[in-house]
Parts: sequence; C-alpha cells; structure tokens
Amino acid sequence: MRLRSGIEPLYERYLRRQVRHVPRHIAVIQDGNRRYAQKQGVNTSIGHRMGADTTERVLNWAQELGVQQITLYTFSTENFRRDESELEALFTLFKEKFRAILDDERVKKNHIRVRMIGDRSLLPADLLEAIDAAEEATRQYSNYFINVAIAYGGRNEIVHAARSILEKVRQGAIDPDTIDPATVERHLNRGALIPPVDLIIRTGNDYRTSNFLPWLANGHESAVYFCAPYWPAFRKIDLLRAMRVFDQRMRLKERTAG
Repeated sequence: MRLRSGIEPLYERYLRRQVRHVPRHIAVIQDGNRRYAQKQGVNTSIGHRMGADTTERVLNWAQELGVQQITLYTFSTENFRRDESELEALFTLFKEKFRAILDDERVKKNHIRVRMIGDRSLLPADLLEAIDAAEEATRQYSNYFINVAIAYGGRNEIVHAARSILEKVRQGAIDPDTIDPATVERHLNRGALIPPVDLIIRTGNDYRTSNFLPWLANGHESAVYFCAPYWPAFRKIDLLRAMRVFDQRMRLKERTAG
C-alpha cells in the first residue's frame, strides 16, 4: 500500500504529460455502486454514497485538468424498476447533493453551472424543488458546467425533442424544410445547448454505452473508455487514462488530416 501511494503520484504526472488534447466535454456512466457495496459487505445505500464521494473528487479533477463540461449518468429511466427502499435512498441522496450546491463555495468561486437533463415528469416534487433551486442559483455561471442525467433515457430524449419540434412546426415557428441536425440539438435537453461529447467513460467493467446521449455522443463519434474499477474505486489515474485515449484519437486525426 505504501509503495502504491508513492508510485501513483508519479504515474499521474506521467499520464498528464501525455495528454496534449483535453476533452471539452466528458460524459461518465457511473456504474458499479451496488456491486462495490456487495464486495465490501455493506448496504447498497452506502455504496451509492461512496459513489457520490467519488463524483465530488472526479469533478474537482476534471476542473483541475481543464475539462469545461462533464455530464454524469446518475439515474436512468430503467432504474425506476429498482425496489422502493433503494429508490427512496437514492432520491434522498440526490436532494442532499442538489441542496448542498446552494452553499458550495467552489461553485460560486469557479462559476460552475449545474443543470439536470432527463424527464422531470418522472421525479418526485421535493427532488424537483431541490433541482430547480440549484439550477436557478447557478444560472448566471458559465465557466464550467455539470450536467446531471436523472430519469434519463437517450431515446426518450430524442422523442421529446421531436415532439417539441413538431409543436413549433404546428405553430408556424419552424419551417419543416429548414429542420437539420442543429435544429434537433437545440431542442434536446429542454434547449440546454449541451455541446457534443468528446469522451465517454464507463466504469464497472461493462462494455456498452447504455442509451446514454446517443445524439451528442454516438452521433458525434466520441471516444469511449471502458474500465474495470467500480465507480466508488475510480481514481485520478483512471480519468487520465481515459483522457489519453481521447488525446490519441485527436493525434491520429491530426496525422490523417496532414
């Protein structure tokens, strides 16, 4: 353990020197909280809280490394199938984290805007109230962005965008002949104008993107990094390794373009 603690900072610096191209927007599928809890012999709710602690660290690392936007796949539409006690614990945790944003000096100092993406109609009123308060408190900030995907499903997102566009066509606000990819992007995520994803990270040793940001990630051919650690065990080294994958992809583009 002592040897590892001495080597890791050196390896972090080595990895950092290898990353010349920093992704503007990273999307993270935070997988493995429940399996990590089981492995540690603790309650699932504790696993989720450990995962939330990791999220705090990763957000700090991302900002330190120059990442402007990070989108966190926190809770999918499929997750509503989980048992009632787990859902209640998760929603309580989400409320705590959104309410904490109101007094977080890091948010104010670094001008971090917090936004939710997902289907708000599926969430309980008290959680929506906490989300709305955090969004309103950070609305004027634009240095960094944290997008929290809750009650999110990629296909559902596109369906809602299509409905919004069709309604504007019906009202005469949009000419059907002018609809293009940019039109769709303007109507995703309630018009939040989230930029294309440069890099997707998935933890937990599962090799799929799980219907996450299909338009902004898959549609823009983002780099993808799959790794074995469960989300609570995710380290800065893992983040830098993922960024190195993006950097390698960008260098390849430069060579082929030349």
